Amino acid sequence: MHGTAFWERLPHSLEGLKRWNPINGTPQGAVLSPLLSNVYLHQLDLTLHQNGYKTIRYADDWVVLCRSREEAKAALSLIQSWIDQNGLQLSPEKTHIGNNLENDYGFEFLGYRFEGSRRYVRSKSLKKFKDKIRLKTRRTRGESIEKIISDLNPTIKGWFGYFKHAHHYTFSSLDGFVRRRLRAVLRKQKKRPGSGKTDRDHRQWPNAFFAERGLFTMRNAYVTARQSR
Repeated sequence: MHGTAFWERLPHSLEGLKRWNPINGTPQGAVLSPLLSNVYLHQLDLTLHQNGYKTIRYADDWVVLCRSREEAKAALSLIQSWIDQNGLQLSPEKTHIGNNLENDYGFEFLGYRFEGSRRYVRSKSLKKFKDKIRLKTRRTRGESIEKIISDLNPTIKGWFGYFKHAHHYTFSSLDGFVRRRLRAVLRKQKKRPGSGKTDRDHRQWPNAFFAERGLFTMRNAYVTARQSR
């Protein structure tokens, strides 16, 4: 069972308001929110533990591990009762019961999607990463490819460091995406239109070309990490 609590009460529309003074809760994304979540939901942790449930929680996002659908329903009922008594709300979009071992019945938690006994990167996390790469690889960026790669590497390394437990296919796919973006930059610098996807582009700037210039590749990092275990 997967659930998230709402902490803030927001007006339905802010249009036309010059100033808004909230009377309870904290703004979404505020630095105080995780601390308040841990303090406030600690009692819920104890309640679930005392009733025999195993939970994983980060701030106001949590997963309850159950052995059957009936047990999950009982856990949800217990949580809903506690939430109501303490003036909170469960997120209807994130709260559901499902069998993680079955396809299409998984859940998303902390950027990952757990489904069919595998871990994937959730689609929103993938989009956010690609948007960052696109921003750093604009075709009009008038810098050397070495400079661009140097700027890209910290972003790629940091992302891989967090999502290194995802399915390995993700890394090969994203490595290819990064190299295509770089090939498009090189085409633009040579005053050639295009997106860097042609066979000619691959022959002119093969994967080794970017490796020689220090581009961090997640696939290689994944293989190295597995070999070192």
